Amino acid sequence: MSVLVEHRGPVTIVTFNRPEASNALDPATMIGLGGALDTAAADDDVKAVILTGAGDRVFCAGLDLRAFADGGVEISDEVTAGFRRLFRSRYPKPLIAAANGTVVAGGFEVLLRCDLVVAAEHIEFGLPEVQRGLVAGAGVTILPRRIPMPVVLELGLVGTRISAQRALELGLVNRVVPRGEAVAEALVLADAIAANAPLAVRLTKQLAYAQEDEVSPALWTKIDEVTHTVMNSDDAKEGARAFVEKRPPHWTGH
Repeated sequence: MSVLVEHRGPVTIVTFNRPEASNALDPATMIGLGGALDTAAADDDVKAVILTGAGDRVFCAGLDLRAFADGGVEISDEVTAGFRRLFRSRYPKPLIAAANGTVVAGGFEVLLRCDLVVAAEHIEFGLPEVQRGLVAGAGVTILPRRIPMPVVLELGLVGTRISAQRALELGLVNRVVPRGEAVAEALVLADAIAANAPLAVRLTKQLAYAQEDEVSPALWTKIDEVTHTVMNSDDAKEGARAFVEKRPPHWTGH
């Protein structure tokens, strides 16, 4: 299965389980992630959710470019429904990312929808979409609320990667831990949250995001427009082919 679900008392652990493909997002993984999160949200016994990736190389590489290049990624409403809900509405329960591997592209965007982040010390964060003819719509929209704009633009326009320590300094992550300890540390945080009053936790999260969420609908409409244009462009197809063929892309600007 491309998404695994494990229950540790009041905590649910959801794992991207495609380590051979850098835990990239293909249709099955998008559907599995959405379903797992929806199920956890509806379960009163679940007090917190941890999101992680199999292995310690890549947390999630975002869109599966190999499948995209082969025409195997269908960006349909059915495929993306649960995945999109993670971005279009605030997840109702505390969501903790255990970043045990490098976080890039759509994986970085997913991580930005988590409330707390634990990062292994060896990993990096990046938005390389422009290098593949794509756009980090959610990433460059959310990041300016978290880190200074010059850093956002370097990540988004250059494709620069930053270290876990730099992410900690910028306030992107809560804790940096040794390799292999991200999930264990995330469980410490999740268990501490689960021990608190559920109503107070839920309302505290609502208040914390109240101002940010008020402006989200208009921003997501703009992201939809941009993403549709880019995903259907010749450059997006060329970027994916170049990635698969391990060669420099030849851009046309269309």
